[in-house]
Amino acid sequence: MTARFEGTDNYVATEDLTIAVNAAVTLERPLLVKGEPGTGKTELARQVSSALGLRMIEWNIKSTTRAQQGLYEYDAVSRLRDSQLGEERVHDVKNYIKKGKLWEAFEADERVVLLIDEIDKADIEFPNDLLQELDRMEFYVYETGETIQARQRPIVIITSNNEKELPDAFLRRCFFHYIRFPDESTMRRIVEVHHPGIKEGLLTTALTQFYEVRETAGLKKKPSTSEVLDWLKLLLAEDLTAEDLKRDGVNALPKLHGALLKNEQDVHLFERLAFMARAKKR
Repeated sequence: MTARFEGTDNYVATEDLTIAVNAAVTLERPLLVKGEPGTGKTELARQVSSALGLRMIEWNIKSTTRAQQGLYEYDAVSRLRDSQLGEERVHDVKNYIKKGKLWEAFEADERVVLLIDEIDKADIEFPNDLLQELDRMEFYVYETGETIQARQRPIVIITSNNEKELPDAFLRRCFFHYIRFPDESTMRRIVEVHHPGIKEGLLTTALTQFYEVRETAGLKKKPSTSEVLDWLKLLLAEDLTAEDLKRDGVNALPKLHGALLKNEQDVHLFERLAFMARAKKR
């Protein structure tokens, strides 16, 4: 019986998130985790692995990734070349099969955590192409005529940034959880993990400005949890105080705003807000 996930010292897991993880483990369904970039979806898998004492296998999905690559790839070109060169290894087809991440997870003697990261980056058919393998926990290798079955059912965690809709048939087979952006109370707990002992005045002022930035109308990219942690790291490195962060109403950009605003449109937006604020003061 696998222990229950309750979060770790390095990862603040809300109650609804821990419930989702444990429900997916109990149901033996993949856990599909969605949320804004930077909300800790990938890190969740690493922390589940750490908390439960299980090895993690990570499959990072790209736009060019095919589902077959997760199972195995057969290198027919190399085999043809070796046959022309009279290589002895050509007689065993297994020499030309490269095992994928699912194969690695299935053949593990112990239970593992399998992370399929950013599944929405791949082609729309990618999730459907994995349905049977994730359902039955087995797949067939045509070149060798063998069926690879999972020795221990892995805990499968799948992340998505919501870049494209996932097929209904795939969603039916998953336990779903959306990681909401942390409220200020949860964010304080997260900050305490990464920057323990930060002064209350600085934290309060910084978080107030951070949430004001996030809630600014017209913002193209809202800063994420990882970005506020980077920003706080810079503020601490520069030894800035709450007083240093105070704005006079005509300077809309926060100090060291490059950690929070990541495109020129958003910087220009705050510059326009500053201009309007100065105009009103005249």
